[in-house]
Amino acid sequence: MNHCYGCNTCKSADKPLEGYIKGLPFETSHHRVESQSTKCGFGLQGVCCRLCSNGPCRITPEAPRGICGATADTIVARNFLRAVASGSGCYIHVVENTARNVKDVAQKRGEIKGENALNRLADIFGISEEDKYIRAEKVADAVLKDLYLPEYEKMELVEKMSYAPRFKNWKELGILPGGAKSEICHGVVKCSTNLNSDPVDMLKDCLKLGISTGIYGLTLTNLLNDIVLGEPEIRMAPVGMRVVDPEYINIMITGHQHSMFTYLQKRLTEDDIVEKAKKAGAKGFKLVGCTCVGQDLQLRGAHYEDIFDGHAGNNYTSEAILATGAIDAVISEFNCTLPGIEPICDELKIKQICIDDVAKKANAELKVFDFENREEVSEEIIDMVIDSYTSRRGDVPLNLMEDHGYENTLTGVSEGSLKNFLGGNWKPLVDLIVSGDIKGVAGVVGCSNLTAGGHDVLTVELVKQLIAKDIIVLTAGCSSGGIENCGLMTPEAAELAGPKLKAVCKKLGIPPVLNFGPCLAIGRLEIVATELAEEIGVDLPQLPLVLSAAQWLEEQALADGCFGLALGLPLHLGLPPFVTGSDVAVKLLTEDMKQLTGGQVIINPDAVETADILENIILEKRAELNI
Repeated sequence: MNHCYGCNTCKSADKPLEGYIKGLPFETSHHRVESQSTKCGFGLQGVCCRLCSNGPCRITPEAPRGICGATADTIVARNFLRAVASGSGCYIHVVENTARNVKDVAQKRGEIKGENALNRLADIFGISEEDKYIRAEKVADAVLKDLYLPEYEKMELVEKMSYAPRFKNWKELGILPGGAKSEICHGVVKCSTNLNSDPVDMLKDCLKLGISTGIYGLTLTNLLNDIVLGEPEIRMAPVGMRVVDPEYINIMITGHQHSMFTYLQKRLTEDDIVEKAKKAGAKGFKLVGCTCVGQDLQLRGAHYEDIFDGHAGNNYTSEAILATGAIDAVISEFNCTLPGIEPICDELKIKQICIDDVAKKANAELKVFDFENREEVSEEIIDMVIDSYTSRRGDVPLNLMEDHGYENTLTGVSEGSLKNFLGGNWKPLVDLIVSGDIKGVAGVVGCSNLTAGGHDVLTVELVKQLIAKDIIVLTAGCSSGGIENCGLMTPEAAELAGPKLKAVCKKLGIPPVLNFGPCLAIGRLEIVATELAEEIGVDLPQLPLVLSAAQWLEEQALADGCFGLALGLPLHLGLPPFVTGSDVAVKLLTEDMKQLTGGQVIINPDAVETADILENIILEKRAELNI
């Protein structure tokens, strides 16, 4: 603990956080950026192939084919399809577990907090059962049935969940997905050694995976969670490291699978468990949000005020949150749980517990979530956390950031709560767009990374540029955690907006950036876009709507992006995916996609230039709509 890593950290849009991390006595991901600054040029272009023992082969002008004869186009497309399939697999794992948890709640006749959400899905699926528990079980079964279909059988819910013009486009292109899990296997097989060598065919498979990812892994995960966890409600809440209260036993949660915490959340608030905490010297238990599961809990925080302290930060804030010394345990069930937290947890005697084996950390204890044994497992976890608290508090110094973040951040925004806020329909928003008071809508979504200028740097600057142009921003994902910790989701942020958007925000009492929560809530943004298109009577590509995953991080983001392209939306990335070594892939994604789905990829690392590009696209869409 005596070594100081000093100022060798990457920049952050969150300057107080940047200063805090510089003073930490141990290494974090922010320190490691410099030591990993030299990148492999072949890897960046996607032209390195290591699928067989003849390799790794690297494509250059002097060696345009690998030993097997594969070209740069084939190698890039294979690598990209493999990454999208892996990303899709992550999301399908989440929706599968969520559907199973809904089914288990229904079979045990447990608490259904969101009966309206249940009825909504039952209506979409054509399920009519008087008993709400039977209704919930059949909804879950319908999702699971589709997930488990073979690749050659088309999923039945795609048409029910899709906007009709989009479904027609997908059918014409031949990209309607079969069973989601089988599509992942099919994609992995297709990009193996000496099989497919047609880059266009493989990239079409990426769109198929994007559709199943978006409809099931994103949209349906949210709607299923609403059934058992309750629907989001708009409210003001604190964010940032100020939410960490050292007088409680604090559990930092990381991952994406909120339904796995349902029973534990409830148990931590019950009298006998609170009494255990008091005997240990604390006031009780608190969950501290980090990564997307924290965003999801924040989204539904109106239902959990007695256990949820607030959302502290995104994936690359997690090390700093632990460094406060006031976190007593980390419970993880998925990514983005950084391996870099492991030595910090060891140093600060923080207990790590994993409840899904896909997220098993090297020095964590695995307590697999099992609905049948949830009572027993939850009691064991609670006892482990109390033991961690009693053994470390007083021995580990506190290093709090009590002024970090903001006290009055708007949260709880969803397709339902926003529509309710507007009076039960989208007409007020449509009228504001038609009048030009809101020039257009930008969905700034996805991850946070430590490149593209530093931690959340490009994302936050782009958002500032967009709102200054009277473009309202809707966010979802780790990007939201950075944006809110920089104050752009407080009502006062209206001062940073252009004159027309500023007036709208002040009249409604809202910020110019609306937080839809976790990356999974990209599916909620799709619902908003679809319902706006229906209200206006146009297809999605005609809307004055753009997307940006400015600081995308991982394979899941690539699957998200393929969904956005399948929807026909312009998609900005601050950094290119690893495809630039293929002229075919670049042309298909940035140019030809416009003729296929209406979408396109835009690559630009500069916030000002990107905002100008996205504004021009919005203005073109407005002109085509004669508004």
